[in-house]
Amino acid sequence: MNKTVYLYVLDTMADWEAGYIIAELHSGRYFRKGATKCTVKTVGLTGEPVTTMGGVRIKPDITPDSLDIDDAALLLMPGGDTWLEPVHAPVLEKAKECLDAGVTVAAICGATMALAQAGVLDNRYHTSNDLNFLKSICPNYAGEAFYRQEPALTDGDLITAPGVAPLEFAYQVLKKLDVFLPQTLESWYKLYLTHEAKYFFALMESIQN
Repeated sequence: MNKTVYLYVLDTMADWEAGYIIAELHSGRYFRKGATKCTVKTVGLTGEPVTTMGGVRIKPDITPDSLDIDDAALLLMPGGDTWLEPVHAPVLEKAKECLDAGVTVAAICGATMALAQAGVLDNRYHTSNDLNFLKSICPNYAGEAFYRQEPALTDGDLITAPGVAPLEFAYQVLKKLDVFLPQTLESWYKLYLTHEAKYFFALMESIQN
């Protein structure tokens, strides 16, 4: 049975922060045998197109009220310039529902700030762009004791990352979803991290097994 990956799209969305993830989950090109196929659906506040930071227009597939948690594998929340505006409350509520139901929520950059402001990070280990910055712009944030200065961090069903670490973010998401063999994931990650050809050949070998 297919599982759905829900990508929240918003005006000013940081295109690159979800790029590695959705490319691999949609294509399935390096999936291990027997891995659950993923369908990527975009979620927007309305059915109207949004414009990303890169100027790409995306017409959302659904709105938050149509997000089916029972069929969800992941709620993916990339960064953007408007995350602290109240308009995003519906998707933040869906994020809470996902976590309560054991569905993975992955947030990067500005999305982590919105989760902090909404109280989601008060008792979960997490990271973001910077602790002092987070505290200064999110007056409701009470999760300082759970903050870790890491490029990406997984705590149960929550994955967080700063905006400068989309590759590490993708690594954590792909690992959590268990769609690659371990050796495939390590080769994939090291190829993009180091640009060394030996990891390309290791990646190709891993998917033949």
